[in-house]
Amino acid sequence: MTIKHKAIALISGGLDSLLAVRVMQEQGIEVEGINFYTGFCVEGHTHAIRNHDKDKQKRNNALWAAEQLGIKLHIVDVIEEYKDVLLNPKHGYGANMNPCLDCKIFMVGRAVQWIQDNRKDGFDFIITGEVIGQRPMSQRKQTMPIVAKESGAEDILVRPLCAKNLPATKPELEGWIDRDKMYDFSGRTRKPQMALAAKYGFTDYASPAGGCCFLTDKSYSDKLVDLWDARGTREYEMDDIMLLKVGRHIRPKPEFKLIIARDAGESKYLEGYRKQFVTIQVVSHNGPLTMVDGDIKTDDYELAAGVVARYGQGRDSEQVKVHISVPGQDVKIMSIKPLSIEQVNEDWHV
Repeated sequence: MTIKHKAIALISGGLDSLLAVRVMQEQGIEVEGINFYTGFCVEGHTHAIRNHDKDKQKRNNALWAAEQLGIKLHIVDVIEEYKDVLLNPKHGYGANMNPCLDCKIFMVGRAVQWIQDNRKDGFDFIITGEVIGQRPMSQRKQTMPIVAKESGAEDILVRPLCAKNLPATKPELEGWIDRDKMYDFSGRTRKPQMALAAKYGFTDYASPAGGCCFLTDKSYSDKLVDLWDARGTREYEMDDIMLLKVGRHIRPKPEFKLIIARDAGESKYLEGYRKQFVTIQVVSHNGPLTMVDGDIKTDDYELAAGVVARYGQGRDSEQVKVHISVPGQDVKIMSIKPLSIEQVNEDWHV
């Protein structure tokens, strides 16, 4: 009787992991997916907040991919564990605050742990959608062995999309899978993946360029570093991660910054923080809700209110009425003149 082998696959929701699983399914391998939630892949959430993004997909791409593949998906919260990866990456950062190589090692290592913790389920090996040359930091010929070794996966880590460019793994040597039925994709072009997707009948998938990690985004990374510098510590919470993707971030003084909603959707989202943070709202004209992050003094209210008024419909008025809400205190009402665009210092923009 032929023994059926089983694998756990890292599912990001991108095209590559989708295809890697299907290649293994074609060889009769039973696959389950695993998605590690770090908190930094929240694309669908931010699309749901902004009116500007209302036409963008709001689905969880990892769940969607699992549904297309007909596999069980395990979503594992690693927010706290991931902090050490971000703050102390052994292999350093990429172009921004992305610790890509350490991140991949961490996730494959957690998959190894998953296999060990679920021995009764009989997982034999790990699948990823990695392709040599596709990522400048984590997916290079030189780094592929580093991921396998430092994660503890060693020769049970299979990359079906580029397997023919790499040494044979245990599943290949043992005859569990056929090396000839895997691929030799390499480089940054996505045309081979898109052709394979068409062959399998996948048409509605996430951008082939893949990746929703905000740490690869310069604007987001700059805001994260600014937050750490202002607080004097590199600690962060889930709210910090989410708020860095919302609104304009303007820091008139080192002690505090203003998070100014860019549309009604973001204003509504910031409403949820009224009980925790000082908020500023122009009430004589239409304008955005603003949240104050940091230690704002009473003497700075006029400056902050003038900045906020600059981004509302009363920007050209001589005076606008502003409400400043401080948790646990009465609302403060001010009449101020909006700052001009020249007065909102360019250096204040985070």
